[in-house]
Parts: sequence; structure tokens; C-alpha cells
Amino acid sequence: MFVGARGATAFDSGCGRGPAAPCSSVAASRAGAVSLPRAAAYVSLRRGSDVRKVRKVGTRRRSGGIVVFATTGESGPARVAFVAGRSVGNAVRRNRAKRRLREAFRLVQLEDGRDYVVVAGPSVADTPFGVLVSWASRALREEE
Repeated sequence: MFVGARGATAFDSGCGRGPAAPCSSVAASRAGAVSLPRAAAYVSLRRGSDVRKVRKVGTRRRSGGIVVFATTGESGPARVAFVAGRSVGNAVRRNRAKRRLREAFRLVQLEDGRDYVVVAGPSVADTPFGVLVSWASRALREEE
């Protein structure tokens, strides 16, 4: 085994990590990445049968590039499903639209005990975020 001038072996990286530090750069970057917990404004509406029921029975409100279906649901926090069809674009654009809508609906007040289905239109991926929040609040305000 090679020992350097200051007593470092060939396996020492020289970057000054202590013995409890992660052993790879990927692990080190993950260890340093801390995300703050988000306030649970709603929970996901996951079952396809529940989504179909809300779309069939619920009231429909259009605001800008989104359509919101709402109906009474189980007691507890509001449940929300986000839908982006192929008209929005490819998978990257659809996922971006759903991420933006999720964040916009975290900022508006949802009524407990209600189920919502939010359908994204083609313009959602490119619309400024402030406009998305106003669309969401307007659709929920009209729904009441």
C-alpha cells in the first residue's frame, strides 16, 4: 500500500471528510439535501373509480385553461386528482402541467369533505404561475 508524505494512504481522498461522512459523492449530495415538509392542504384522490364518480356526478366549472369537477366526498381533508390528457402535449409537458397545478392548489383553500378532479388544458404548462393560482381560486369560488 502506498503511503504519502503526510501519512495519507492511496485510498484517502484528501477532501477532509470525517469517518462518519458518506463514502460517495452521490450519498454526500443526498445527505446535504433536506426538503421541508409541506402543509397537507389535501390528499390525493387515487382510485380510478373515485375519479370517474367525481367527473360523472360532480359540478363542472371552467376557469381559464382548467376544468374543476367537485362533489361531496368522504369526511376529512379534501381529496384531489389532477388529470392532463394528451392534448396538453408529450409526457414531459403533461407532468409539468400536473406539478404546477398541484402547487397552485396547495395555495388555495379547499373545502374539507369534498372531492375534486382538476383537468389541465393545453395552456397550463406555459401559463404564468400567478395566473394558474387565480384560475384555481376562481374555479373554486364559482363552485361554492
